[in-house]
Amino acid sequence: MKINCAVKKPRVRLLGILLAMVLLVAGCEGGSRVDTKREQPQTPSAAELFGGGQLQAIAYGGYRSATRAVVPTVEDIKEDLRILAGLGFKMIRTYNTQQFDETRRIFLAIEALQAEDPTFEMYVMLGVWIDCAGAWTDTPNHDEEDLLANQREVDAAVEFAKAYSNIVKVIAVGNEAMVRWAAAYYVQPKVVLKWVQHFQALKQAGEIESGIWVTSSDNFASWGGGEASYQTPTLDALILAVDFVSMHTYPFHDTHYNPAFWNQHSDVPSTRDTQADVSAAMARAAAYAQDQYASTKHYVWRVDPGKAIHIGETGWASRDNRFYGPDGSNAAGERQQQLYFELMTAWARAAGIVLVLFEAFDEPWKDAKNPGGSENHFGLIDGKNRAKRVLWDKYDAGRLQGLKRGGQPIVRSGAP
Repeated sequence: MKINCAVKKPRVRLLGILLAMVLLVAGCEGGSRVDTKREQPQTPSAAELFGGGQLQAIAYGGYRSATRAVVPTVEDIKEDLRILAGLGFKMIRTYNTQQFDETRRIFLAIEALQAEDPTFEMYVMLGVWIDCAGAWTDTPNHDEEDLLANQREVDAAVEFAKAYSNIVKVIAVGNEAMVRWAAAYYVQPKVVLKWVQHFQALKQAGEIESGIWVTSSDNFASWGGGEASYQTPTLDALILAVDFVSMHTYPFHDTHYNPAFWNQHSDVPSTRDTQADVSAAMARAAAYAQDQYASTKHYVWRVDPGKAIHIGETGWASRDNRFYGPDGSNAAGERQQQLYFELMTAWARAAGIVLVLFEAFDEPWKDAKNPGGSENHFGLIDGKNRAKRVLWDKYDAGRLQGLKRGGQPIVRSGAP
């Protein structure tokens, strides 16, 4: 996203200066660069949006094929955002700024929808991907960062924050970038702290909008809510530096990795039995997530009393053919997803906590070699435009009527 075109400064009258500016905007990088000088309409700050916990937010990726090489078009994204707005969501969470072109197209899509309807409202929690040195190789160095890649991500985030200050409300430095089970890419907290402080300094200097909140989205353990080895002075400094803590909780995964909470009796998952058993299991799952929130809050408030803590990601897969399917914990399913979201949403709203659901649409690239894998099935709407059970009430109420994806209408799933 950085400007690499060289334009000599003219030594002529004002007309020449203005002409050079026009040529720069039109010609640099094929006209694709972000215009950081536009006037933006005033919109609520992050503090106003997150206050009270009523904001509906969801993780969004618009990829519709088994590879991210096929980037959704602006029209594709407009379709998706109309659907999400129709369901009541007012904020989407993204994950990269420049590795793929989706994020730039998201902003173009939001602007286009606002031009068509000035009342259209959608904000962005802008993810900045952070990697360690040698990430995604056989020899990752978790003590050092991939400085060039991370700098590109950060620079692009700054441009987006300047150009779309009416849309960008949160900058999240890293996605599960500090938790050690992210073995392909995790970094030490000092790296995340450095970039959080960088964004905070830009806010202080007036380079980006002061109302933007800066955080990092990470597993509850990375925020001190789990084992003591994560609870370090550097983490404490990070807690003090962020505007709020964005923590992830996934009891879905722990139905395999830590099944004790899931099963009341024996080694047979209770979800194999009656609807009452499924309801009881999901109530335990929601309580498990809430306990992780409470343990995180306990540690964070020891460091920074009263610090806002929101859930930056939680979700439940509707299908799996491995650990979480019929031959595993049997946790995956549309009814389980529906119950988990209902329980967690009700709890979060009562507690004044914003909860970012994971995720909007099924994305088949996440486990391209195994179409039945759970990572492909966390969406509220599947790849065949079927609204899953969690959306049935909204579907029946007409919230999706007339909305299309890929030119085709959204239909109701036939899940039991």
